[in-house]
Amino acid sequence: MRMAAIYDIHGNVPALEAVLKEIQQCKVDQIVVGGDVLPGPMPRETLACLLGLGTLVEFIYGNGEIAVLEQMAGRDPVTVPEQYRGLVRWNAQQLDEEHERVLASWPKTVRARIDGLGEVLFCHATPRDENECFTRLTPEDRLLPIFRGLDAPLVICGHTHMQFDRTIGHIRVVNAGSVGMPFGEPGAYWLLLGPKVELRRTAYDLAHAAYRIRATKYPQAEPFAAQNVLSPPTEAQMLEFLARAELK
Repeated sequence: MRMAAIYDIHGNVPALEAVLKEIQQCKVDQIVVGGDVLPGPMPRETLACLLGLGTLVEFIYGNGEIAVLEQMAGRDPVTVPEQYRGLVRWNAQQLDEEHERVLASWPKTVRARIDGLGEVLFCHATPRDENECFTRLTPEDRLLPIFRGLDAPLVICGHTHMQFDRTIGHIRVVNAGSVGMPFGEPGAYWLLLGPKVELRRTAYDLAHAAYRIRATKYPQAEPFAAQNVLSPPTEAQMLEFLARAELK
């Protein structure tokens, strides 16, 4: 089996379309969507694009889906900082009951056996919690209690929007990066799995993507286009920022 892992799309349909086109050329057997399809500027269109792929796709939820579901249930998501709750609220308002049912059906983790890699565990942030942050710089001793004892030699995660490939104890942990909201060089980041791990970055028409995003009614359409598509934060900036929020 050969698989693709796409994480943290965040409603960026142009980036998703570019990645799916490249994945199609790779002739994969399965795509794992690793959470945080939402929130973002094109929530309905993003879900329609992914759900239209049928059985080719398997989903897990991220902290973004949990926040949107909380909002759809009439509760402000307590894990979301106040300044971002309006974006979650807007995303929730774009969705209907069928979307809610679909999002609520996604599991926390999935497993697959991939040629050349063996058993692989997919989670959003860590296997135990979709909100926990760690990066390629997080000291191993903080992470060993989380990854020790897992019965999979390879874990695929996302959440922090930066690719890495590191070893924690005896487990290889690879971050898929972000399709729609990367930190680092512009582009759409994902993984091709089998028979090895390939960290991929797909180039796409950033100016046209920014135009499409600005044409939406997303409350932060202009900042998203400018700061998350055309000129994302650097990896160094985000490593420094996330050092304050990572596992202690």
